[in-house]
Amino acid sequence: GKKVLEIMRRNGLESGRNGLEIYVMCELPVNVILADEFLSMFDGYSIGSNDLTQLTLGVDRDGQLVTHIFDERNPAMFEMFRQAIAACKRHNKYCGICGQAPSDYPEVTEFLVKEGISSISLNPDSVIKTWRFVADLEKKLKK
Repeated sequence: GKKVLEIMRRNGLESGRNGLEIYVMCELPVNVILADEFLSMFDGYSIGSNDLTQLTLGVDRDGQLVTHIFDERNPAMFEMFRQAIAACKRHNKYCGICGQAPSDYPEVTEFLVKEGISSISLNPDSVIKTWRFVADLEKKLKK
């Protein structure tokens, strides 16, 4: 992380300069385990749910023999998502998510919203359905 930031600085890219914010992908279990350290260098996380799931569960999401094991709804993944979001909240940093999970599984979207995720990227075919789901959920949570 520090070497990347140094290279970026040498090229005129520095957090806070001209409003620039630097986010890092949270795709490795180490990004969650050492979140406090990573977030001290960056302005936030974008959780890559596909890669984080693959690496946390130790399965190749494209491997035919184990694709049935690849599931973002695994309790370990909910814990990884929770920890990453909590770390960002502790440091008052941005936390978004990209990947297949929120588009495919309303229960993952609900969990992320309840945990306080900042933004959710979606597949085009699921945007309206998920947007309505999140809007209704946020109304319920405000009550």
